[in-house]
Amino acid sequence: MESTRQQKIERLIQKDLSDIFLKYARAMRGTLISVSEVRISPDLSIAHIYLSVFPQDKVASTIQQVQEDTGKIRGELGRLERHQLRVIPELHFHLDETIDRMERIDELLKQ
Repeated sequence: MESTRQQKIERLIQKDLSDIFLKYARAMRGTLISVSEVRISPDLSIAHIYLSVFPQDKVASTIQQVQEDTGKIRGELGRLERHQLRVIPELHFHLDETIDRMERIDELLKQ
């Protein structure tokens, strides 16, 4: 069970990362990155961020680029949240495959 503080921090990080990725996607031209979920550890030191990427053919390269730029992204997040958080959590990015799973289930149900 997550604490109220964890939930607030997750929402804050999700909102700020969404803004960061909006700017980031402009630089990558034609790639849309959305933050579908954020899970933070109870001690607020590690954040697991789940990303959805569109179009599908750019998923691997986009996730790789985001992981390479984690330091810059964390720095930008720190600048945005400097008044809310004392320490910016370590960021771990993951691909959110929920949409892919839903599509596969939908295809199976149509058969």
